[in-house]
Amino acid sequence: MTQIYDPSVVDWSRAQFALTAMYHWCFVPLTLGLSFIIAFMETLYVKTGNEEWKRITKFWMTLFGINFAIGVATGIILEFEFGTNWSNYSWFVGDIFGAPLAVEGIMAFFIESTFVAVMFFGWNKVSKRFHLVSTWLTAIGANLSALWILVANSWMQNPVGMHFNPDTARNEMTNFWEVLFSPVAINKFLHTVSSGYVVSSVFVIGVSAWFLLKNREVRFARLSILVAAVFGLIMSVFIILTGDHSARLMAKHQPMKFAAMENLYDGQRKAPLVVIGLLQKNSTSSLDKEDFAFKLEIPNFLSSMAFLDANAYVPGIKDIVQGNDEYGIVSASAKIENGKAAVQALRDYSAAKKTNDAAKASESLVQLNENYKDLGYGYLTDAKQIVPPVRLTFYSFRVMVALGFWFVVLFVLALVYLLRNRLNNKRWFYRVAIFSIPLAYLASQLGWAVTEVGRQPWVIQDLMPTLTAVSDLTVGPVKITFVLFAVIFTALLIAEIKIMLKQIKIGPKDGGNE
Repeated sequence: MTQIYDPSVVDWSRAQFALTAMYHWCFVPLTLGLSFIIAFMETLYVKTGNEEWKRITKFWMTLFGINFAIGVATGIILEFEFGTNWSNYSWFVGDIFGAPLAVEGIMAFFIESTFVAVMFFGWNKVSKRFHLVSTWLTAIGANLSALWILVANSWMQNPVGMHFNPDTARNEMTNFWEVLFSPVAINKFLHTVSSGYVVSSVFVIGVSAWFLLKNREVRFARLSILVAAVFGLIMSVFIILTGDHSARLMAKHQPMKFAAMENLYDGQRKAPLVVIGLLQKNSTSSLDKEDFAFKLEIPNFLSSMAFLDANAYVPGIKDIVQGNDEYGIVSASAKIENGKAAVQALRDYSAAKKTNDAAKASESLVQLNENYKDLGYGYLTDAKQIVPPVRLTFYSFRVMVALGFWFVVLFVLALVYLLRNRLNNKRWFYRVAIFSIPLAYLASQLGWAVTEVGRQPWVIQDLMPTLTAVSDLTVGPVKITFVLFAVIFTALLIAEIKIMLKQIKIGPKDGGNE
């Protein structure tokens, strides 16, 4: 972790990982949510004995299978990239980051791979109840896979339950349960999977609306919309609650991300929340401040959201970079000095161990431990490097939230029209529901943009900047693989969309017009 690599290698490695992650996340939300929607539908079939619910279940199960198969391929490549492009990172945190991924492979993927076969091929071969159990276990397994991956990601945002071993220059896990049950990990899992449930609910409603638009499979479509709208509305309320808690955790553990998300440069008490704003560059600011061309605010709401206190002080970007003695905020420059002291202490410790200088090793170890919390700052050269891309973070958050509230409206409208038997001939609603499918995926992607772009320059908060995490590569191979992955993943996505559309046009088996 002592070498800093060519910035172009860092940029292309980041681009490659972002490309893979974004394509992978095109498939994951539907897997997470549709698996539970299918389980609900099959439960209704088993409880009622109504064969229509079996038809509905089998149709959505087919779409789930198409999505699941292609999603696995991108996920495998994503995990391999930790070794190929981010070997320094993998070395530094392998004992911690590898544990959740190992559990995911051993337990969650085992459950999925075991019971997904029964779910798809066990119709009329096993009892109804055993098949239902297999469907539920497939859904649980898929979401357990997400749990372990999100635990690993959460640790990067808030490293806990570990100890740095100076002899190996690795972080080692000291408390697995602290890693698993950290507030950041729990909240990230609940918030992320519930976003997948919303995406899936919008998908089901949109596809069902297409059938209504074509005046096909009307009963199938109405029942599908009913299940998806109820599930989606409940999950939308839940995602608002977890999002609110996520903001408080962000304000506590990643204040720079929180400030960038709100374009808050100067900290303040009774800070307002900007609901809508248009940013413009301020060329006179040393921090490249983004001013507001216009904005619509809710007074005091940002302080309340971050600290449950309308009078609370919310640090701004300027406070975090330059420091604020009044509120006990240490400047980035001071942290850089501490970080450089930690880096030098680690080097001195390693040198002393090689020459068997116990006194020097002990002295260096004390200095390392005193400054370790700022270790990552030691690889930065400018305090302004800790400021993430503000514009992208700011807009991503607002578009995501706006779309989230639109989905609530969509679910409510669907339920109202269904319960009042007024869904017939609502062609405008059918078209809006269909158009909402790509919007749901957009909102989900923007959520990850806030999470990952907003924490730059850190790959591990305060401990490892991205520029030290990459493998010792030249930029050529990274560019080549980026292009190859872009072509392959685009082809996979196009293939899935074509297969999905073909299957949707075929419709549920053994059914015609209603």
